[in-house]
This record gives sequence, C-alpha cells and structure tokens, in this order.
Amino acid sequence: MALVVLVVAALALFAPSTALWIATGWINYLLMVVMFGMGLALKLDDFKAVFTRPFEVVLGCVAQFVVMPGLAYALGKAFSLPPELLAGVALVGACPGGTASNVVTYLAKGDVALSVAMTSVSTLLAPFLTPAIAYLLLRTTINVNVSEMFLTIAEVVVVPIALGIVVNKIWGRLTAKIINIMPYVSIAAICLIVAAVVSHNSEKILATGKIVFVVVVLHNLLGCLAGLVLGFLLRLSPSKSKALSIEIGMQNSGLATVLAHQVFATAPLAAAPGAIFSVWHNISGAILAEFYKRWGNGKPEETSETSKT
Repeated sequence: MALVVLVVAALALFAPSTALWIATGWINYLLMVVMFGMGLALKLDDFKAVFTRPFEVVLGCVAQFVVMPGLAYALGKAFSLPPELLAGVALVGACPGGTASNVVTYLAKGDVALSVAMTSVSTLLAPFLTPAIAYLLLRTTINVNVSEMFLTIAEVVVVPIALGIVVNKIWGRLTAKIINIMPYVSIAAICLIVAAVVSHNSEKILATGKIVFVVVVLHNLLGCLAGLVLGFLLRLSPSKSKALSIEIGMQNSGLATVLAHQVFATAPLAAAPGAIFSVWHNISGAILAEFYKRWGNGKPEETSETSKT
C-alpha cells in the first residue's frame, strides 16, 4: 500500500494533469467508502476490550487527542508555518487514529484487539473532540466553523461506520464473502483522495513542500515515539506498547483532508498536510512494523484476537 500511495502521489504532484479529472467534491464520498469498509470489518465483540480493558483503551484515546494535537501545534509554531499550513497540520493532529494503524499493528505483532478498540473509540469521539481541539488550537489563526466540522465528521465517518456494522450484523454471510476485497477498495479510495488533493494543489505543495514534509515526518515519528515511551513508563507489555505507539502516531489523515476542503475552503493549502501525511504514514508504518515485529512476541490470546479481526 505504501508503494502504491507513493507512486500515485508522485504522479499527481509532478504530472497533475493525470489526476485533475478527480473532482475534489468526490473526496467526502471516497472517505465514506473507506469508513464503511471499516464498519464492515467491525463486530460488536471488537468493543469488548472497551469494557474488559478500559484503562488501556482510555489511555490510548486520551494520548491520541492530547499528544498529536500538542505536537502539531508545537511543530507548526517552531517552523513558523503560515496560517493555512498550520491549520492543516493542526487538523491532522486533532483527528482520531487511522484504520491503517490496525493493519500495521497486526504486521508488527502487536495487540490488534487493543488497536481496533482504540481506533473505534477515538473515531466515535471525533465528532465532539476534533472540532473542539481544532477550535482551541486555531481560534486565533483561522476561522473554525465547529458546527460544520461536527456535521462533516458525523456524515463521512460515524454514519458509514455505523451502517457497515449494521450490514455486517444483519447480512453476516454476505459480508464474509466481500470482506476480503474491501481493503483493496479502501486502498483505491485513499489513492484517489491523495491524487485529488495533490493534483489540485501541486504548485502550492511544490512551493512549500520541503518544510511541510519535514513537519509531517516529525509529527508522525514523534507521535510513535511518545506512544512507545508512554508504554515503557506504564510498564505495558511489548505487544501493548507497540499498539499504543502505532495508534498514536498514525492519524486518520483522510478525514483531515476532507475537513480542510469542507471547513477551510478559502484556504486550499490546508489540505496539503493531510495528503502528505496519508502518503508518509503508510511508508513509516511499513518500516516500523518491520522493526517492531522483531521485538517481543504476541501472547496466544492476542493471536486469537488477531485472527478474529
């Protein structure tokens, strides 16, 4: 996936005419497809971890909505980003964990059940926390329409996920037949989102690309490091520490891109950090998984949960 997204992004950046046919108005619907796929993959059993291991799940969600927004704002100020780019980086930080974190956790031999629970809970909290955090960070920088942001997240994230869960519950046999192709559908949708954002803003991204890329890379890596350090400080097992590290560092950057287009329509460059993050965190996630899987071993019960997921 990392290679595919990278190739698509490079093509859209250096030959934007190849992707300008993808209208920016499609971005909302493409993310809805990704979120519906996430809902199809979820079962009510996946939420058991919320009740059986509440401390770990709450810890992950709190860290998600504290560490990443804090890092985003600090990096934006440290690198003196202009308002549009600061808004985009802050939006990435204020978003919930990305679904790719579950795949990377699995590849890293981390606690997949915990990763799924943290992603699910942070995603359900996003309509309330993401607008609130964005407003707190950006109220003096750019106009933040909190109500519009809430409605957008509910529309493109919560509703499709809920619909996917319902479809999976009612038509489980049908879902079982198509679930294996949904990751490919999601990858295609993510590629189209990245291509649309990059191609329509290629000139501006090239003009400011170096500094944005540095900030995005640092944001992702420092988030992963913070999760790892937190796991060590709390003496969590290697599998849980890996899940926490990956969950905090990998954001739902597709949602950040959608929100930037929807809420900051007058600041088109705000969508660039989300698009770049979408490319980079898949690359860093693949590398991190290769490194993490050599550290510690998953427990038998976690392997069982992984197979269910």
